[in-house]
Amino acid sequence: MALTPAETIPAGLAETMRNIRLVAFDFDGVFTDNAVWVAEDGQEWVRCWRGDGLGLRKLERAGINTVIISTETNPVVSARSRKLQIRCIQGCADKRAALESLMLELELSPAQVAFVGNDINDLPCLTWVGLPIVVQDAHPSVLPYARYRTQTPGGYGAVREICDLFEQVLETS
Repeated sequence: MALTPAETIPAGLAETMRNIRLVAFDFDGVFTDNAVWVAEDGQEWVRCWRGDGLGLRKLERAGINTVIISTETNPVVSARSRKLQIRCIQGCADKRAALESLMLELELSPAQVAFVGNDINDLPCLTWVGLPIVVQDAHPSVLPYARYRTQTPGGYGAVREICDLFEQVLETS
């Protein structure tokens, strides 16, 4: 995955990124390729991209908070968030309410928040934050709401791409 040269990042997008203090991620379709393997006993397995963890450390070093906000409650999401050392909020019937609550706790405004999603259940967050981001293979209905669309599909390094882009923009500040 090639990084976008800093000169090609629109000035308005770079400026918005410099103000971000929280990046919230959906899980399914962002950290995963949106597929699920289901065993006879109902146990679920998903596929994730290992390099995402290194990317998340870049955001951490830059002083940017991160969180996974997932509609589902699933042990695989808990396990992956523990491994990645990222906060996780699950079982959200209302992702925006969960995000708003976290923002109050962190004393942040919508302009200081990015949300990364891939489908219609992410729209309440995508339409509210300062930097709405979708993955390359996001559902077509959410594309018009994105300020940035990754070059990489969900589950194949899209999270890392976003983290690398933040690092690149912040280094050129």
